[in-house]
Amino acid sequence: MPFYSDELKEEVRSANDIVDVISGYVRLQKKGSSYVGLCPFHNEKTGSFHVSQNKQLYHCFGCGAGGDVFGFLMEYENYTFQEAMEQLAGRVGMSLPKQELTELERRESDYRSKLLEVNKEAGKYYYLLLRSPRGAHALDYFKNRELSEETMKKFGLGYADKYSDDLYRYLRSKGYDDRLLKDSGLVTMDERHGMHDKFWNRAMFPIMNVHHKIVGFGGRVMGEGEPKYLNSPETQIFDKSRNLYGMNLARQSRREQILLCEGYMDVIALHQAGFDNAVASLGTAFTSGHANLLKRYAKEVLLTFDSDGAGIKAALRAIPILKEAGISAKVISMKPYKDPDEFIKALGAEAYQQRIDQAENSFLFEIRILEQNYNMGDPQSKTAFYMEAARKLLEFSQPLERNNYIEAVAQKYQIGFENLRSLVAQVSTQVGLVKKPEPLKSGVHKKEARREDGVKKAQKLLLTWLGEEPGLYETVRAYLTPDDFPDELCRHAAQELFAQLEAGDLNLAKIPGHYEDPADQREIVSAFHETIREVKTPAERGQALKDTVLKLKEHHLLRLRENHDPDGMQERFAKMLQEKKTLEALRRKEFLVQSSDR
Repeated sequence: MPFYSDELKEEVRSANDIVDVISGYVRLQKKGSSYVGLCPFHNEKTGSFHVSQNKQLYHCFGCGAGGDVFGFLMEYENYTFQEAMEQLAGRVGMSLPKQELTELERRESDYRSKLLEVNKEAGKYYYLLLRSPRGAHALDYFKNRELSEETMKKFGLGYADKYSDDLYRYLRSKGYDDRLLKDSGLVTMDERHGMHDKFWNRAMFPIMNVHHKIVGFGGRVMGEGEPKYLNSPETQIFDKSRNLYGMNLARQSRREQILLCEGYMDVIALHQAGFDNAVASLGTAFTSGHANLLKRYAKEVLLTFDSDGAGIKAALRAIPILKEAGISAKVISMKPYKDPDEFIKALGAEAYQQRIDQAENSFLFEIRILEQNYNMGDPQSKTAFYMEAARKLLEFSQPLERNNYIEAVAQKYQIGFENLRSLVAQVSTQVGLVKKPEPLKSGVHKKEARREDGVKKAQKLLLTWLGEEPGLYETVRAYLTPDDFPDELCRHAAQELFAQLEAGDLNLAKIPGHYEDPADQREIVSAFHETIREVKTPAERGQALKDTVLKLKEHHLLRLRENHDPDGMQERFAKMLQEKKTLEALRRKEFLVQSSDR
């Protein structure tokens, strides 16, 4: 991927006003210093999506989406950063420099391009064969599966001829050599048959990466033969564990979830029925690579696997992988039908949407399947089930989340919340996962939580205030440093902001770009969009600002006091004395802040 300097990124960003760019996607109305519209990332009736021309940032107060102009294109269009950079540069007529490659890198890049070229040529050939007399029986197969011509075209469906060297001879006639054809996975070689096609007499499904490039194929045999489905082997351009069938189309969907299926025809049937967010793994078990790919495009995945035993096992394997990647999962029931394709044909899209709406929480699905291993009519077996359920509930490390699931399981299996919670505590002590809980002292933890919440809000308030009224920096700079911000992301944002204010070059849009993780970027943007309570007089505004700074300073001193690490004790003690002096000076200081036209 080309390397772009910070200077070039900034040049492209500053040439593309964020309001102009987003106006091409969202209807915006000016309100005060912001432009407001309906958020394109979640359904809403009243506009909570704000675009700031001054900050060159967008932020939704409803769903938390936020970022700069690059981030918007990456989130809306599902672009990579490079694609967003190219799109915005092209929009203003800027040309981007090409990266200088070493001789080895150039050769490897050229070879990958040739492999993609061979796959594209094969895809075109298969596509034409399907529509020729030689592909009539494969075309009939697709039509019998009730696929329209438009759907077949959308997925580039084709046919591999019954002769086992047909594609090989065609690609040789196009000038491609044996080594390239072998490395593409389209042709294999053995001593008995020489060079011959990987796929023959099969209905063909091109597999595309997220950039719509054909990287491999899947083929279903026509008539008798094994295996029924065959996939391309792994090559320089095709990694089964990092590609999902239909992802190139699903990434452009405006739906909030991804539907994860087992087979090609399930994906195609769902897309034809209007569910353009369906994908499938490629004849291999679901992997963390698949989960990481899904995480780029969705926060929630709905498993719509076959309703048979194999489908249930596949769902049970996928759920922990999705959870590990930070993706929430639900399970759609296909019963009484085998798979989404059969379900759609029998009951239609509206009924399938109802199944989506009724999708089962993945943990409760796991518990329900677990229950099937026990005889709930036998007290001993029933107790064993409850013990196993308690062990599974320990997977939730957060007490609040664990209690919510204990409540749900207790209600469903009529064991009683307190009974199940006691059992979970008992099991946790037995297996040594959780320390025996100490009795809560009334009010202490609530007070601590309120204090933490107040400090979190204070640091965001201050970042927002200084971002909107940079002149206030002169008032607070003698009392405040980035170290006073307890949250790591806010501390880094403060470092960047203070450096810009010191240099007299405020550019908030640059700050989120220092973070690769979109979640971090959203958190940074939200920190510059905290709601500031309106106060009228300069004295009231000054007092509000002073209170905010005081809250951060007092919390910083408290953190220093509570740090009992013997390392650096002398330095920490000196810092505490300095902080106490600063606090005393701050308490004596009166702030007067004139009103602003924010």
